[in-house]
Amino acid sequence: MTASAHLSESLEDYLEAIFHIAAAKKAARAKDISDRLGVTRASVTGALRVLAEKSLVNYSPYDLVTLTSAGAKAARNVVQRHEALHDFFVTVLGVEESEAERSACRMEHALSPPLLARVAQFVKYVKQKPQLLSVWKRTFKAAGSAAVRAGAP
Repeated sequence: MTASAHLSESLEDYLEAIFHIAAAKKAARAKDISDRLGVTRASVTGALRVLAEKSLVNYSPYDLVTLTSAGAKAARNVVQRHEALHDFFVTVLGVEESEAERSACRMEHALSPPLLARVAQFVKYVKQKPQLLSVWKRTFKAAGSAAVRAGAP
């Protein structure tokens, strides 16, 4: 079981946001998190208190927020799931960047570790085989176009 397995989707989103902000700025402020997630500061404060109780963040009001080692591990897990899905959607399925980002953000919370490993392994495999990927994309695009013409969902 991963450290993030016991977290709600919302708390995973907070960890992911803190991870990315800290990567850019070394630490996060409640305002940074609020801006990134589009939530109120009160929501951020409540989430940070819960994450601090779970020993996933170092937090005190009006101070910088940092991830503990357990928090960093849980955040990396969420980020890896997000990136694996995003990469699969863009590289393999040819989904537009914005849709891939939105869908990865929603689906990252449900991806099991074994499925994550398989998705990542598949993306790595097709990236190592550019001819295979090229054929796949042409065939997949043609099949999708035929399905659309036939009225399939």
